[in-house]
Amino acid sequence: MKVTGFTFIRNAIIYDYPVVEAIRSILPVCDDFVVAVGKSDDATLELISQIDPQKIRIIETVWDDSMREGGRVLAQETDKAYREITADTDWAFYIQGDEVVHEKYLDPIRNAMLKWKDYPKVDGLLFDYLHFYGSYDYVGASSKWYNHEIRVIRKSDQIYSFRDAQGFRTGDNRHLKVKPADASVYHYGWVKDPAAMQRKQESFHKLYHPDNWVEKNVLKADEFDYSGIDALHWFQGTHPAVMLDRIEKKNWKFDFDLSMSNLSLKDQAKLLIKKTLGVELGYKNYKKI
Repeated sequence: MKVTGFTFIRNAIIYDYPVVEAIRSILPVCDDFVVAVGKSDDATLELISQIDPQKIRIIETVWDDSMREGGRVLAQETDKAYREITADTDWAFYIQGDEVVHEKYLDPIRNAMLKWKDYPKVDGLLFDYLHFYGSYDYVGASSKWYNHEIRVIRKSDQIYSFRDAQGFRTGDNRHLKVKPADASVYHYGWVKDPAAMQRKQESFHKLYHPDNWVEKNVLKADEFDYSGIDALHWFQGTHPAVMLDRIEKKNWKFDFDLSMSNLSLKDQAKLLIKKTLGVELGYKNYKKI
């Protein structure tokens, strides 16, 4: 069984992406790795090139910043990396620049890939998600956070990155048929130094909206205000080993009163249904089989 990892990145240093940790977290289960590095305003290319030159192949790309509808450029960059994966690969393991997999999940992931490798009806593997917010101690608790997404897919010319690179579809716009990976992805996209988070917000919205929208709707500030969140839970587990140095260097403080909740009635109803009936309502970009 051959496994190829793939991802894309641009301006990782300016916006403080833990992309090195992301890649290293899944590198042990990958035979090789493709990284699409967009032309950056910092030393992102050098950063990626130093991780593991023997395993990692870099393709240099230029982002089409005119593609501002729904963040489509993110999917385009994902596809550039995916198309570089060789045909002898069985499974392609996708990781985004702010996602990390705990080492405790590597064996279950590999076992799932082995289990379903020879079942062509299984297009991919579905992962659970933990979305950290504000600091490494809190995770999102409302329905605004997606609970599952596909991160392992078959190498196929018929599969492409969907919308803003959250998941995948087939060429005829079919949902991928998936099995559980029995693993979680730790999403750290909302845990950054407040100054770096503010820079990211101002830039990130330009991937989705025209300049006049960004000017009107994105607050200009020196630091991001983390206080406008509806509900969080205290994280009681352990972080991936590759993240420990970054966590140790955290130099800002964020506290949240867990007794407070600004959940909408809709969110409260969804959480109640999930708790009592075990049914998750909302958007699903996959089909469990």
